[in-house]
Amino acid sequence: MPGNNDIRILRDLAKQVSRIAAKDVQDQRRDLWRRHNSLQRTRPLIYVRWFACRQEVLGPDKLRCQDPFFRNYERVLRESILQDRLGDDYIIEPWVTVQATYGTPTGPRRWGLEIRHIPSPERRGAWMFDPALKTEADFDRMVPPRHVIDEAASSRDLGRLQDAIGDILEVTLDRGPHYRHWAADISTDLAQLRGLEQLMLDMVDRPAWLHQVLAFMRDGILRAQSQAEAAGDWRLCHHENQAMPYALELPDPAADGTPVKRSRLWVFMASQETTLVSPAMFEEFMLQYQIPIMEEFGLAAYGCCEDLTRKIGCLRKIPNLRRIAVTPWADVRSCAEQIGQDYVLSWRPSPAEMICRGFDPDRVRRLTREGLEAAKGCHVDITLKDVETINGNFDNLIEWTWIVRDVVENSA
Repeated sequence: MPGNNDIRILRDLAKQVSRIAAKDVQDQRRDLWRRHNSLQRTRPLIYVRWFACRQEVLGPDKLRCQDPFFRNYERVLRESILQDRLGDDYIIEPWVTVQATYGTPTGPRRWGLEIRHIPSPERRGAWMFDPALKTEADFDRMVPPRHVIDEAASSRDLGRLQDAIGDILEVTLDRGPHYRHWAADISTDLAQLRGLEQLMLDMVDRPAWLHQVLAFMRDGILRAQSQAEAAGDWRLCHHENQAMPYALELPDPAADGTPVKRSRLWVFMASQETTLVSPAMFEEFMLQYQIPIMEEFGLAAYGCCEDLTRKIGCLRKIPNLRRIAVTPWADVRSCAEQIGQDYVLSWRPSPAEMICRGFDPDRVRRLTREGLEAAKGCHVDITLKDVETINGNFDNLIEWTWIVRDVVENSA
């Protein structure tokens, strides 16, 4: 039967992941990330986020399970096995997470208005915004979010995976609120609901109305997150900082299912959509609404792909800030001077220069040296992210990691 064959495939993969998670190097990496994120001196740590190009490596033709549910976890397990091959400082945890099913609208209708896109005619091409929040009156149709778990559906999914591999790897249920990560930074959803250009015009043309919308979204996110905390649905598997979320000040990530308060967790926040907005407008029309969300957590990491060079002074107003992203568009030297040793500098070199436009080991070595020199004296880690293509060659990622590690070790 296809189901039995799927389970055999999953069990074989789970055994491989279990062996990887038990390696001594995982604890060594945990120690490094704890100290690094607590502003103790370590070598620059390396993290490769290659998810954007997963279709080149783990496309439909590479997966063997037939059942869509098991097929999803086959991909998850295979990703862990491939990540181990890279040799970066990513930690392979000894558990697998099943996402709970929510009992309230999520996805495109999570604010009552539908988030819509105009698709590109090209495969993986850029889509356009198709705003639903077209007029000021449309604001009245927005719905405040709630945190509700569909217990029956969630229990069914958890049981299926536990029955398949639970004796090999711990299987835990992610009961955290839908309103976290990108659904909780305000910026992502608001730009999609309103349109990017229109959002920036609103800052000048109708600031009072925009403040009303921002406050509504902030309060809605805080309410949903508070409801999850009251229900005991925040767990230690909910740390998020776009790196390895370890720190001496906080409990380690875990899958034990013990409820925790947000104050025991990392939070990640960003506002890529306000990259071209002035620091003053960024603070007025975004950051001041994000800070109350971040303040509920233990430690905060800020920034994804946006250039924060001119906004680090604003970010210092985040009381629990610990990590700042320094992206391919940022001035690394200027950011390093502003960050100093007060925060972790998460350097994200250009994936296009590093690997996507062709792999040149000498160029990788030169760019890494230049970046580390510019950030000298800071608590630096190196994240290769948004790798849209590796031209089908996963070995290039492996070689990239080892070149960067060699540069790091020789510059120590």
